[in-house]
Amino acid sequence: MALRLYNTLSKAKDDFAPIDPENVRMYVCGPTVYDFAHIGNARPVIVFDVLFRLLRHLYGAEHVTYVRNITDVDDKINARAARDYPGLDLNAAIRKVTETTERQFHEDVDALGCLRPSVEPRATEYIAEMVEMIDRLVARGVAYVAEDHVLFSVAAMNARPGPRYGALARRSLDEMLAGARVDVAPYKRDAMDFVLWKPSKPGEPSWTSPAGIATPGRPGWHIECSAMSMAKLLAPYGGGLACDDPQKNVFDIHAGGIDLVFPHHENEIAQSCCALGTDRMANIWMHNGFLQVEGEKMSKSLGNFVTIREALGGLGGWPWPGAIVRFNMLKTQYRQPIDWTAKNLQESAEELFGWSRLLRTAVPSRPSEGFVAALEDDLNTPEALAELRRLARLVGEGGDGALAAGDELAASLVLFGFEAFVGQATAGAADYRRGLRDAVEQAWADADRQDRDRAAAAAGIDPATVESLLAARIEARRAKNFAESDRIRDELAAMGIVLKDGKDEATGAPVTTWEVKR
Repeated sequence: MALRLYNTLSKAKDDFAPIDPENVRMYVCGPTVYDFAHIGNARPVIVFDVLFRLLRHLYGAEHVTYVRNITDVDDKINARAARDYPGLDLNAAIRKVTETTERQFHEDVDALGCLRPSVEPRATEYIAEMVEMIDRLVARGVAYVAEDHVLFSVAAMNARPGPRYGALARRSLDEMLAGARVDVAPYKRDAMDFVLWKPSKPGEPSWTSPAGIATPGRPGWHIECSAMSMAKLLAPYGGGLACDDPQKNVFDIHAGGIDLVFPHHENEIAQSCCALGTDRMANIWMHNGFLQVEGEKMSKSLGNFVTIREALGGLGGWPWPGAIVRFNMLKTQYRQPIDWTAKNLQESAEELFGWSRLLRTAVPSRPSEGFVAALEDDLNTPEALAELRRLARLVGEGGDGALAAGDELAASLVLFGFEAFVGQATAGAADYRRGLRDAVEQAWADADRQDRDRAAAAAGIDPATVESLLAARIEARRAKNFAESDRIRDELAAMGIVLKDGKDEATGAPVTTWEVKR
């Protein structure tokens, strides 16, 4: 079947027809590098890595360009740099923060089995392109200068022939204004106008401003992606500001999280279309759904904020847990909300462990037709997983088709981004297999602990207090102070805590687990 992708712009699954099959082009909004990325950030990275792999499979790896940017100029970066390196010049401190955080991001997404993009531009390396684009917008009357800022005029855009502002979000200006956090500034002509350029504060990174502004400044967030996508996906193929052919100023796919539809992607479209003279920026707009943790929005205030690094480290520390995280993410179709739970991780670990045993003699051949067809249906990963399970059953049952099914299972997993897992599984190393089992058991323990902590919270019990008392009781037992040990046990019992004493199988050291009395 032909590749069909859900297009946020048309609100339908559209047949994907690349502008040039020899040069298939995709842009995905990347990280702002100021801290460890969280598992919500991992979702678009994994989802659009699958799309990148599928496009390479369909059109040839040499014919697909995937651009994912690095945002390295931002207020959050400035604040982190000033906090962590107070003795350094701010610009030097910013460089330290962005280089460290970018390296951490790459380490984390590499562990998730994601390919590096074809190109990964840093925003600060494309300031000249941003300035040139802003100057073009001012010259065309859709941007204006006010108090050393340059702002995009939504009203001016809508007065011109071409796309309307709000077409992507499918909302009126009043609806967008009601649901948006917009800067209220006296120099704005209209509340919906947004910043293309702003003056820098003393000590902040700054560059020569566009539009004849004397005060040095820095770009707004939205203009960065417009300029970088132009530089990397249009200019190499004859497009860009110097090109008057609208057909050369459009690329194939623009993607990101659903939270970016408005205002970020809406503003990108406005800037790019008005600067380049097109009626669209990209043919297909794709957005992944939100991620929750244990049924709640992820939030530091709720204590359920999980970074990719924490997710990777919480499953035994083996190289393969990245495959668990990836597998768990792909069990839900990318446009649907996903609930990230310890039990789902445990189930993913169990299933992958079972597959690792089936792959011992597999030699990756070609992915199954059913698997590819599922991905061609708007990245229907649940259906793709159903096909993998069908193949796994055939391998497990034995018979004439078992070897061929194992080879197809391995090849399909490679296309899915599990090549490291397949390689380690087919190597059959005993220590690796023990590591898989340990990871599964750790996943079980993590799930049980989270269930226990939720039960404690519902009963008004602080798990940290229980753990502190348990540690004191273990010390008392080691010192043979059994009276103190019994006192702490009784105190915990009065709180509604049931203890179970035992010994560590490996060391023989005393171990105590607990749960809330039912």
